[in-house]
Amino acid sequence: MPTLSSLLVFAGAALVLLIVPGPAVVYITTRSVAQGRAAGLTSVLGIHTGSMVHVAAAALGLSALLVSSATTFHTVKYAGAAYLVWLGVQSLRRRTHDDDGADPDLKTRSLRSVYLQGVFVNILNPKTALFFLAFLPQFVDPARGSVALQALVFGLLFILLGIVTDGAYALASAALGERLRRRARATKRAAGVVYVGLGLLLAKEQFTSASNS
Repeated sequence: MPTLSSLLVFAGAALVLLIVPGPAVVYITTRSVAQGRAAGLTSVLGIHTGSMVHVAAAALGLSALLVSSATTFHTVKYAGAAYLVWLGVQSLRRRTHDDDGADPDLKTRSLRSVYLQGVFVNILNPKTALFFLAFLPQFVDPARGSVALQALVFGLLFILLGIVTDGAYALASAALGERLRRRARATKRAAGVVYVGLGLLLAKEQFTSASNS
């Protein structure tokens, strides 16, 4: 099992990653502003369900495969950028509807969609992938027992911290969103622009990185 000092150092590094806005935080805040607290917290659950995939990959040793294959790793990051652009285009195309009197089942499906999109946003999130692929292994010590178990412990700590920090982002953004409810169309357009811009920025960074390598 990891030592207490290792867990504390890891927690500090994880908090830095989680607090600095990235694709996951952008997704959570835009959902919270556009749709309210329920959608924001649902997006947090989706994001960290996606985190579980990264934890499982690290625990099973799949991270070693990605590190050894630059092509695979860059493909994952391009896929993440493309997905964010797709979310942005969908948000820009979607019309604004009044939620008053909306069918409850439609709201359920909407939250399900928010959750599933959150899962895929973080599965394809290069920021989270890089953390688990490049940083987490530094804390794993084969002399302290099962490598897979250690990776699992660190991963679960990351998810716990992420739920706390991302939940705070969701609640704060939802509170702001209450003031913007009458401007739902503008909010959704802004979210779409953010998604597209973020996706294009990620793609540009990957293209530059590939050109320089």
